[in-house]
Amino acid sequence: MNKWTQLSIEYANQRSYLDDLFQVYPTIPEGIREIDDKVWTDVEKAFKQKNNNLLLKDLLKLKLFPIKDSYIAYLKRDSSSIDRNPRTINRICGRIYELGLDKLYERCSEPKETNRQIGPMFREWLRKKSLGITPVELNKFLANNEDAILDGSDKSMMDFAKEKLGYKHNKGLDFVGRFNGKHVIGEAKFLTDFGGHQNAQFNDAIYTVEAKKVNAIKIAILDGVLYIKGNNKMYKSITETYKNCNIMSALVLREFIYQI
Repeated sequence: MNKWTQLSIEYANQRSYLDDLFQVYPTIPEGIREIDDKVWTDVEKAFKQKNNNLLLKDLLKLKLFPIKDSYIAYLKRDSSSIDRNPRTINRICGRIYELGLDKLYERCSEPKETNRQIGPMFREWLRKKSLGITPVELNKFLANNEDAILDGSDKSMMDFAKEKLGYKHNKGLDFVGRFNGKHVIGEAKFLTDFGGHQNAQFNDAIYTVEAKKVNAIKIAILDGVLYIKGNNKMYKSITETYKNCNIMSALVLREFIYQI
């Protein structure tokens, strides 16, 4: 098994892994979403009048729709469909009326889901000089061949990797660095659970670490449930299928880059 994967598994199972990981991913929920007062006044009016079409149109103006329904996205993208599909509108509004106005407001003002806030946290952690190096913008990164970490968006780092390192995938990167004259590229993911979207996130990182003909060391900076020992698919993948890949926790990344 890859040395850094093994080290990450040991860290997760023998040390204060979650406590330490909070420094990288401080997943503190945001405050409630602000709701436009005028829009909410219109929502209340339509709700009390039981004006289904107007109620739905007003609710779709808010950032968060109060219920999950597979037809909401279509109605949002084609508002004219609201007037043409009365049974669908009646069905959805029936669920909304069951909530009552107080619960309706609470649903519409819920904080963003924590996992949607995770994306930028890794780069914020890097900017705190967590690896002993302050990330720099592209012009400074290109100015010499010293150890450096590139500071930029996932797209700008992907563009750099395509132009300079032979990276061919249309997939953004979370990490581009240069250590001892060698480039390192990778994706960072915090896998909070098994299944569904989290499996897709895992596969994204593996897609990068398996990229061919790239003039760089490829790594997958993964944290979360994949290091829990057992028969789960992620653990078996990193210890069997991808056991020779550079898969590691952000918490051992500093040790990895300084041994290059």
